[in-house]
Amino acid sequence: MTSKIKIACLLSASVLGLSNSLFAQQKDYPIQPVAFTSVQVNDKFWEPKMAVNANVTIPYVLAQCKKNGRMDNFLRAAKQLDGDKLSEFPFDDTDVYKAIEGASYSMQNKKNPTLDRYIDTLINIIGAAQEPDGYLYTFRTVNAKKPHEWIGDKRWVNEEVLSHELYDCGHLYEAAVAHYQATGKRTLLNIAIKNADLLVKTFGPGKIEEYPGHQIVEIGLSKMYRVTGKKEYLDLAKFFLDVRGPKGDSYNQANKKVVDQHEAEGHAVRAAYMYTGMADIAALTGDTKYLSAIDDIWGDVVNKKLYITGGIGATGNGEAFGDAYQLPNMSAYAETCAAIGNVYWNNRMFLLHGDAKYIDVLERTLYNGLLSGVSLSGDRFFYPNPLASMNQHQRSAWISCACCISNMTRFLPSLPGYVYAKNKNDLYVNLFMSNTSNIKLTSGNVNIVQTTDYPWKGKVDITVNPAKATAFTLRIRIPGWAKQQPVPGDLYSFMNKVQLPVVLSVNGKATSFVTEKGYAVIKRSWKKGDKITLNLPMETEKVLANQKVKDDRDRFAFERGPIVYCLEGPDNRDSLVQNIMIDKNAIANANYQADLLNGVDVINAEGKSTKRQLNSDKLTETSQQVKAIPYYAWANRGPSEMTVWIPYEASASRPQPAPTIASTSKVSASLKNKKMFASIKDQYEPASSNDNSFPFMHWWPAKDTSEFVQYDFDAAHTVSESKVYWFDDGPWGGCRIPASYKILYKKDGQWVPVKNTTPYTISKDNFNTVSFEPVNTTALRMEIQLPVDNSAGIHEWAVK
Repeated sequence: MTSKIKIACLLSASVLGLSNSLFAQQKDYPIQPVAFTSVQVNDKFWEPKMAVNANVTIPYVLAQCKKNGRMDNFLRAAKQLDGDKLSEFPFDDTDVYKAIEGASYSMQNKKNPTLDRYIDTLINIIGAAQEPDGYLYTFRTVNAKKPHEWIGDKRWVNEEVLSHELYDCGHLYEAAVAHYQATGKRTLLNIAIKNADLLVKTFGPGKIEEYPGHQIVEIGLSKMYRVTGKKEYLDLAKFFLDVRGPKGDSYNQANKKVVDQHEAEGHAVRAAYMYTGMADIAALTGDTKYLSAIDDIWGDVVNKKLYITGGIGATGNGEAFGDAYQLPNMSAYAETCAAIGNVYWNNRMFLLHGDAKYIDVLERTLYNGLLSGVSLSGDRFFYPNPLASMNQHQRSAWISCACCISNMTRFLPSLPGYVYAKNKNDLYVNLFMSNTSNIKLTSGNVNIVQTTDYPWKGKVDITVNPAKATAFTLRIRIPGWAKQQPVPGDLYSFMNKVQLPVVLSVNGKATSFVTEKGYAVIKRSWKKGDKITLNLPMETEKVLANQKVKDDRDRFAFERGPIVYCLEGPDNRDSLVQNIMIDKNAIANANYQADLLNGVDVINAEGKSTKRQLNSDKLTETSQQVKAIPYYAWANRGPSEMTVWIPYEASASRPQPAPTIASTSKVSASLKNKKMFASIKDQYEPASSNDNSFPFMHWWPAKDTSEFVQYDFDAAHTVSESKVYWFDDGPWGGCRIPASYKILYKKDGQWVPVKNTTPYTISKDNFNTVSFEPVNTTALRMEIQLPVDNSAGIHEWAVK
C-alpha cells in the first residue's frame, strides 16, 4: 500500500500566509490557496513522483552541488577553504538555495533528521560567507585574482546586465522562508533579513536606482514581507518593478515601463518571474495598475506563444519568446524553468480573478512541459523541452547551468498547494488527485477526501465531511479540455467538435449545475459523508493548431484528458517516427500499460510510414501500427526520434531518405560531441543557414582554427562532387560561414587534395557545390578554416 505523503507547498508557487508568521496580513489575494500543511496525498500518479524527488532528486542535487563546486564557493568566501577557484556562473549560489528550499519542504512531507542536520551545516557555511553588512555573493567576496567577467569591479554596477547579485538574493529569501516555515528555525531567515536590510539601505529613490537584471528578488521580497511584516521589503519589491525601463533591453523586459508592456517578449523565465512578482505586489499593496499589463500579456501568450505542452519560450536565441505564432518543434526551447514560472504566474492570475482558465493553462503545463523536465528515475534532466527530436536530445546527469535541475527539487513538493483554494465560504477544487485535506472556511472546518485515477480516468469522487452540518459553496473546475477547448482562445482546437456531457452527481443522483468562470457551483448545506462524483469525458482527442502556426500545419497531436502524447522511436517500427503519417480520421484506442514507463496510458492507431526510393521521386508507403506515449515520459530510454505533431497530409510528412554514399558512411570530426555527427548526413535540407529546426554540427565556441569533418565510406566509391550547406546563426549567434575550406580524399593512407574543376564558393542559404576530377577512395575529408571572430557549422554534407 502506498503510504500517504504530507504535502509541502512551495511559497514561490503558492502565496499562502504562514501559519507561524510573525504578523497578520492586511492585504492579499482575494482567493487564498489551502495551506500545504492541511493536505495529505495518496495519489497513484503524483505520490510516487514526489517520493522520487524526496528520496532521489534532492540528495542527488545536493551531492552534485558539492561535486561541482557550489559548496566550495561559500567555503572560500568564508575563508574556510584555500584558493580562489570558483564554479562557472555567479548565480551558482542559487542552486544551493533552491536545494535547501526543496529539502525544507521535503522534510515537511517526512521527517529526515540526517537531511535536517546537513541543511543546518550548509546554513552555517552560508552564514560564514556573508559579509558584516549583510552582503552575500560568493563570486565577489572570494576576491579572486581574476574576477569573473560578469560581476563588475564593485557591488551592483553590473546588476542590470549579468552579475545576478539580486537574483541570488531572491532565491536566498525564498529558501529562508521555506526553511523557517518547515523547521521553525530562524538561522537562514536571519541571514536573509540581514541581506534584505542591506538592499533596503542601498536601493530606492535617491539611492541606487537600478533594476534586477534577472527578476525574482521581487517575489522573494514579497515573501519576506509576509513573514516579517517589514513594509520596507514590499516597498523595495515595488520599486524594483517601477524603476524598470524604458531605456533597457527587451531581453530582460526593461525596454518599457512594466505598466506599458502588453506583449510577452524577451527571456521567458525572467518574464514569467516578473509577471508573477507584479501580481504579488498588486495583491499586497492593493495597487492594481499592473493588472491591465499582465492581463494583456497573458492573452498574448495564450493566444499566440504557448506550446501545446504548456511550454513557453520558442527560441534558444536569448531563451526567449518568439514572434506571434512562432512555435518551432525540433528547436523549441521551452525551458523547464520557464514552465515552472508559467505555473507560478497562472496560479497568481487565478488568485486574482477566480477564473478556471488560468488553472487550465497551469494543469496543461504541469502534466506536460514541466513534468518532462525530470526523468522517471529522478536523476536525469532536460533544460529545453523540444517537441520533436532526431536522436540529438538526451537527458543530462548534470548541466553546468543547473537552474532547471535545482528548480525541479523545490517545485515538486509544492504541487498540492495548487489543489484547493478558498475565499471565505467558497471552496475551489482546482486539480484532481487523491488526497485527504482539512480546510478551514468561514462557516467552520471541513474534511475533504478526493479519490481518483486521474489523469488516466475521468471519474473523481469528492467526499465532504464538515465538523458540523454547515452551508458553503463548492466550486469544482470543469477543465477546458472536457468542453472541447484545449486552451483558452483559438491557438489550439480539437478536430472532433462533438462535446460529450460532464456528469455531476451528489449522493448518487445526477445533478444539474450552474457554471461560473469555468467552475461547477454547488451551494448547499453539507453534512458528513456527502459525496460528489464528477465524471469527465476522457476521450482521445486530435489537436489542431491555428493555421498561423506554420510548423504544425497539416498535423495533429494526440491528447487524452490533460496529457499530451508523442510518438517515440522505441515504440514504433525501425525506431523511426519522423516518417509516420496517420489519417486524421483514423480510430485511436487507449489502454493502460502497467509495465511501460512506470505505468501509462498509451494510444494506438493505424498509420503508415513513408520511404524514398533510390534515384526516384516515388515514395514507398507501408501500413503499420503506431503507438503514442505521454510526452512527459519521453527520453527515458535513451536518445531517439520523437514527435508531438503527427502529419496527416503527405505534404507535411518527412519520408525516410534513400541510402546514399554519405548516409551509409561513418562520420568523424575534430569535435568531442559525437551526438552531432549524424546531423550532417540526415538528408534534411534546411530552409536557410539560420534554420535550427533540424540537427546541425558546429564547432562553437572555437574561433580562427582549422577543423575537419570526415566520411569513411562503407566501401570504395568513385566520387566527383561535394555539396555542403553551412550553418550560420548571425547576427546574434556565434557561427558564420567559414573563411575557407577544401576537400581531400584518402589515397594510399594519405590525405590528398582533390583537383577541383569548379571553384570553391562559400555562401549562405544554399548548397555550396564543388566538382572535381573523379577519385576512387574509401574516405573523404573536408578541412575548414574558421573565421577569425566566429565559429562555423554544417547543416548537411552530401557527396556524389
